[in-house]
Amino acid sequence: MKVPYITFLFFTFLLCSCKKETPSNLMLLDANTPTDKPLIFGEGIISTESYEFAITFSPKMDELYFTRRKPGEDNKIYAMQFVDGKWSAPEPAFFTASEGWDFEPHISPAGDKLYFGSTRPLNDTIKSSGLHQWYSKKEAKGWSKPIPLEKPFVDRSITMYLTSSENGNLYFTTGEKGNKPEDWVIYKSVKEDGQYKSINRMGKEINGIGKWIAHSYIAPDESYMIYDFKSDSGYGESDLYISFNQNGTWSKPYNLGPKVNTDQTEMAASVSPDGKYLFFHRGGKDKGDIYWAALKPIKENILKNINMHQQ
Repeated sequence: MKVPYITFLFFTFLLCSCKKETPSNLMLLDANTPTDKPLIFGEGIISTESYEFAITFSPKMDELYFTRRKPGEDNKIYAMQFVDGKWSAPEPAFFTASEGWDFEPHISPAGDKLYFGSTRPLNDTIKSSGLHQWYSKKEAKGWSKPIPLEKPFVDRSITMYLTSSENGNLYFTTGEKGNKPEDWVIYKSVKEDGQYKSINRMGKEINGIGKWIAHSYIAPDESYMIYDFKSDSGYGESDLYISFNQNGTWSKPYNLGPKVNTDQTEMAASVSPDGKYLFFHRGGKDKGDIYWAALKPIKENILKNINMHQQ
């Protein structure tokens, strides 16, 4: 008997849940471990009276970067390192722009690249006319000086919230010339022979519902994507949704539910490298924090409901 893919996913997550939990460096930032009900992450350290969103971790979870926007200031990326058993205080990242601003960092699953969006000048002679993606490479002595992501990305005036999979494919938000911001959607670029040759809009399964479709977090193995958009069937402003990948075919997006989504804006999801925790922004126009929740029960509940409807 052929087992439906969603059913297979559900039982896979049940088996994984039997694994023994081990403490992580995150517990030293916040001892209040969340369940499927989200909690503010790193309150007073990472989540403050400023506007924080878009957090990413190194594979060993000994380095993290996130975006903070203080009242009356532009976006800026902050960094923390885990050294000698403790986390350093948040400080502006080494690559902080002297002109323009930076936001939404992402460390690749292999930990070899650090991507971020920036409005800084592209070079000494070309002033930036939009929001481009930059990246640094991990070297023996640390991160390299960042450079802009090459063609075809640099040809876009807006490329936002880039995340990557283990095979190097890139997922991000952009739009065509003349699109309004609410009409930008999710695009993908496949790494072919070590290069990115094209940018392709994802299909209607991902982009066919709602407005303000953005902030796609791709699982390292590309088995699922978590992203946000605003829908009349949602809980308020932008909600977080998950879509599952079955042999290259994406499912419709499923709302992460009322424990995660509220009448506020939920956006900019990421997942800890160990796959245990979902991170996202929740807030309003001028105030918002980074929240975290246990990802496994959220996914299990969605898959269970899908499986029940398929029977």
